[in-house]
Amino acid sequence: MIDTYQNCIIAARAELAMARQLLQDEISSYPSPIAGCDAQFNHLLAERQKVLTAIRSLDEFVFVPTPRTPTPQAGVESR
Repeated sequence: MIDTYQNCIIAARAELAMARQLLQDEISSYPSPIAGCDAQFNHLLAERQKVLTAIRSLDEFVFVPTPRTPTPQAGVESR
């Protein structure tokens, strides 16, 4: 299979989904009670948030301004 950037993004999504599930499993199986200052648990929550942010960023629309469309509302100029 030839690697393309699309294939790399698909692979990144799959790896991030796996990381998210592994973190969720670890958080779910964490022993209770959980104190507010439990550094290990808080670290797991922070890591989960980083993974979720990465997943969202892959799905986010990114506007790249050009001279013909300087703002997202400018529309597409046809010539």
